[in-house]
Amino acid sequence: MPANLTLSLGTLYAFLLVLTRVGGAVIFVPLPGLQSTPMPARAAFAMGVTLALAARWPAINAASMSAARLVGWCSAEAASGIAIGVALSLVLETFVLAAQVCGLQAGYAYASTVDPNTQADSGILLVFAQLTAGLLFFAVGLDREVLRLFALSLDRVPPGAYMLNPAAAQSLIHLGASLFSVGLRLAFPVVALLVMMDVALALLGRVNAQLQLISLAFPAKMLITLLVLSWIASRLPRMVHEMGGLAINASRHMLGI
Repeated sequence: MPANLTLSLGTLYAFLLVLTRVGGAVIFVPLPGLQSTPMPARAAFAMGVTLALAARWPAINAASMSAARLVGWCSAEAASGIAIGVALSLVLETFVLAAQVCGLQAGYAYASTVDPNTQADSGILLVFAQLTAGLLFFAVGLDREVLRLFALSLDRVPPGAYMLNPAAAQSLIHLGASLFSVGLRLAFPVVALLVMMDVALALLGRVNAQLQLISLAFPAKMLITLLVLSWIASRLPRMVHEMGGLAINASRHMLGI
């Protein structure tokens, strides 16, 4: 005897609202290669995460749902998802900022390659920082924290209960300012060493004008940058974990959980 699969209208509303929250985050969450994938693949990924959270879907009374209320709830859900995605993407942008500052001073900006995320020419050090931070996103378990955050948010702040407030924007601004300062502090050791090298080469050039220091400055800067970055690389997993924790805490504060 054939079985008929029927879904209530309230279940469809719940699926749409949860999909809106998850889809808003997927746009900005720094998953490696996700931004360069086709839109149907990203939509399928968002639907897969939404179906994985089916046990946390809210119970929606379809009789009391109107078109205006549905649009308002979807807007609030999209805003909450985008806030989570932006908070997590700031973790990746911290390393991108540090790589941009270091690459410009060390001379790596002269070598460019295709950025797999934007399909545009970018500095080789910048692309390397993006890929490394994206892989560390999985290595330190931030992907599991994101799923746990979605499940917790659906329990504490079900669709229709989230309200936009200035405190959420203020938390996101403070998080961006904190991670911006972290990116600059990551780049400052490299920049300081390169400035000291420029001063030393300038003094040697004044002492003996016959020295051909210009041909030595470029490879020496690149070598020193690689040595310092290799020392910083051993501490990157701990830094990504700590900054990811700051982003998760800021997301919880924005959602009010």
